[in-house]
This record gives sequence, C-alpha cells and structure tokens, in this order.
Amino acid sequence: MPVPAREKKSDRTRMAILVAAREQFAQHPYDRASIRAIASQARIDPAMVLRYFTNKETLFATVVDIDLHLPDLRAVEADDRGEVLLRHFLGMWEGEARHNALPILLRSAVTHEAAAERLREVFRDQVRGVVAAVVPKSEAARRASLISSQLLGLVLTRYVLRLPDMTDRDAEGLIADMAPTVQRYLNGSLTTPKRGR
Repeated sequence: MPVPAREKKSDRTRMAILVAAREQFAQHPYDRASIRAIASQARIDPAMVLRYFTNKETLFATVVDIDLHLPDLRAVEADDRGEVLLRHFLGMWEGEARHNALPILLRSAVTHEAAAERLREVFRDQVRGVVAAVVPKSEAARRASLISSQLLGLVLTRYVLRLPDMTDRDAEGLIADMAPTVQRYLNGSLTTPKRGR
C-alpha cells in the first residue's frame, strides 16, 4: 500500500529539522542555537519546528538520543574486557561507527543542565548495565563510575580540549595506555580507605 504523499512530506520535514538541529547544536552552545536559526537552515517556518518538536529542549533531547551499543562483556574473555570496551568507545568517536550526537552532547553538557543530565543518564544506565553483567552487583555502580571517568576524561581531553599529547596519540597507542586501567576497574581489586578512629 503506497504511503500518502503528505506523510512522506512530513517525514522529510522532520528529517530536515533534525539535520539542521544537529549542525546548529554542533556549532553553537545549547543557549545560542536558536529555533529560528534551525528553521532557517531547514528552510521552513520556525512554527513548523515547534509543531514537530514542541520546544528547543525536546528537539535537543531527540538529537542526542544516544545508544552507545556497548558490547556484551559476558561474551568477551575476562582479561580482554577493558580493551574491548575502550576500543568500542573510541570507535564511536573516530571510527566507521562514529556517532555524531556524542560531541554535541558532551559540549552542551558543560553549560546546559538538561544536556548534563542526559549525559549522566547515558553513562549511568548504559555503562552500568554492561558492567553489572560481569561484576558483583554490590560493586557495579562504583566500577561503572570509575570506568565512565576514564571514558569521559579521554573524550574531553582528546576531542573537546584537544590537549596536544592526547590528540597526537593514535588510537592504538591510547588503547595500549588506557586499557589496563579500564581493565582494573572491571575486575581488579578496589581498595576502600580505612576509617579514622
């Protein structure tokens, strides 16, 4: 059964808005990316953006709806899990599986609370989910948080701040340097400080 022409036009309009929004949010902080600029780039009336997405916050949430597609670590040899996880994550930034919404979310999270909360949700839910499958339940949150600190520290210094020593390293060098730490956070001993008397 053929799709009505109006429905096809609706899909095209929605996609044009999302494409323009991704570019605007990538180029400007959340507060400076306007509905008017997004509409202008999509070549539609600003009212149409609001008709499809209600407001800028809803549009932003749609643009940064991210699934990290993290590997199932249960299917990976225990001693290789840190490297596999790190390699996958780097691939989402600079490989064929690169996810264009990740830089938008990371940059916006620095100045916009809704973006920061979305970033927290992505890492809290997705990273903790894969980690919880291979570590004791009581340790999952702590280990996932430590791993997230490494992953986010990597992308902040390599792709946002662009520290020379981080941008100059190739992916394999970074994996060799950082995988042992991620591995330790997955299955190494985590010390708990003794409480003072």
